Amino acid sequence: MPNFTTSDGLSLYYTDDGDGLPILCLSGLTRTSKDFSYVTPHLGGTRLIKLDYRGRGNSDWDTNWANYNLLIEARDVIELLDHLALDRVAILGTSRGGLLAMGLAFGAKERLLGAALNDIGPVIEPKGLDNIMGYIGRAPKAVSHLTAARLLEQNMTGFSDVPLTRWMEEAIKHYTRSGSGLDITYDPKLRDAVELQGAQATPDLWPYFDALSGLPLACIRGENSDLFSHETLKEMKNRRPDMISATVIGRGHVPFLDEPESVAALQTWVEALK
Repeated sequence: MPNFTTSDGLSLYYTDDGDGLPILCLSGLTRTSKDFSYVTPHLGGTRLIKLDYRGRGNSDWDTNWANYNLLIEARDVIELLDHLALDRVAILGTSRGGLLAMGLAFGAKERLLGAALNDIGPVIEPKGLDNIMGYIGRAPKAVSHLTAARLLEQNMTGFSDVPLTRWMEEAIKHYTRSGSGLDITYDPKLRDAVELQGAQATPDLWPYFDALSGLPLACIRGENSDLFSHETLKEMKNRRPDMISATVIGRGHVPFLDEPESVAALQTWVEALK
């Protein structure tokens, strides 16, 4: 199993497949590298590197849960690039992964070729955060993956025309079997870290977005996203008229990235990177 050891001694899991333009795929807050399996077939001719953050998926949990923060995770990304001897990489970032892309543009722009942001921008809507806090760190109330899939189908707001088979794929990816039913695939202490960060003043993230200037940039938004508003996307486009953007009909937070709108935007972005 491919992994590397961080400067503070954690073993982090990653995958590295394909040849060509290197794209680092960074997932959402509670998610894993498996999120990008849907889009992988549509990004041929690229080298896709997918990371499980500390405390998630196949990576080690941190005994100090306060280290589940963007600064430490950005450091982990830089150390992964160093481990792979990659000077620069493009980032495809879903939600938290997009925040990391903006943070790296602000603090280590020389390591970036470009960025694609999936349902995230410099303004995070409180309603979306409230919904995340409703489930983070808690095992699903389901005894089987099928039950979990049906709960996802009922409870994932803003999604339409998604077959149960896709929710089943999601349930299998993000819940593991346990003695009492299903369990989450990340450290439950991630909830404590998010609560700690939420108690602190939120910085103005527009300078972090503006730091992406000069880099090929794409942004995908779910039509019904409760975390990333249409107004924020509009202002991003005002600041970056060259930004490739797409709104995915019938999707909330976050698009799966294999929708036609998502694929078209990402393929255009990849061409801009070459």
